[in-house]
Amino acid sequence: MSNSLPTLRILPVSSLVPHEWHDEQRAWPLIESLRASGLLRNPPIVTPFPDGSGRYMVLDGANRSAAFAQIGMPHILAQVVESSDPGLKLRKWNHVLWNWDPAALVEALGSLPHVYFRKIDPNIKRKQIQWPQRTLVWLQIPDGRAYIVRSDDTDLRSRASLLARIAHVYVGKAQLDRTTAQRISELEGKYENLTAVVVYPPFRVSDVLELSDAGILLPPGVTRFTVSPRALRGWRSGAPTSPTAAARPRDHARAPRFRAHQGPGRRRYRGCGGTAGRVDRLSEPARPAQAAAAGLPAGNGGC
Repeated sequence: MSNSLPTLRILPVSSLVPHEWHDEQRAWPLIESLRASGLLRNPPIVTPFPDGSGRYMVLDGANRSAAFAQIGMPHILAQVVESSDPGLKLRKWNHVLWNWDPAALVEALGSLPHVYFRKIDPNIKRKQIQWPQRTLVWLQIPDGRAYIVRSDDTDLRSRASLLARIAHVYVGKAQLDRTTAQRISELEGKYENLTAVVVYPPFRVSDVLELSDAGILLPPGVTRFTVSPRALRGWRSGAPTSPTAAARPRDHARAPRFRAHQGPGRRRYRGCGGTAGRVDRLSEPARPAQAAAAGLPAGNGGC
């Protein structure tokens, strides 16, 4: 873990690029909070694109950056981390679905074009790094039956687009949370009317950067970025917004009421614990404006 302070910069909101679907409607509660308090709690985490364009991919904080854009704020305080920083980690979330008929999910996935959908033995236990390369997702429904979705396409962009199509099957129909669970038994008793658990593949930071740069957005809540040290606890929206100014937690003139937290336990503001079966609530089903960027119909918002 690095012992240095987080790098904080005031960036143009227009320079921030998402990597996953986002529903602009989900930013409205945050907008109201910003207007009432004038305080940004927990700056977004971003990483620069390696092309020197001055653009930054949002790792964590899509709602916050979107809220600033919708308010019309030209700049935002962000924590900047290089994609090669040893303190930056990318893990993944899976999706737990409920309040939709599992049979409808199976039927819809089975009718997707350009993929293979088949039933498998649910007792097979294989580490995800040992998955066959063609596997896109693994899922299990409450009666214990398990399925995989596969594709012959090995190209990163094509596979990411297929993952988006898989997610669009259930986004907007089922309720959706993100979870570390990989089997339906880990979620029993936590949800009524369970539909399925959908297990997604892992990505590398370079993969997500490439997809974001190409305008291919991942499904909501499947990436799980953490960084250490993490800067937390608020910045007043009325602070100076020079596009070239850099802010540090000790610079109270530029970043009032800002405090940097360092340590192995400091992570994303929405709780990215690594225990099996952990869940993290996403929004109610909604329609993201950015889905069109991936050439897909609208669906649920990101996290």
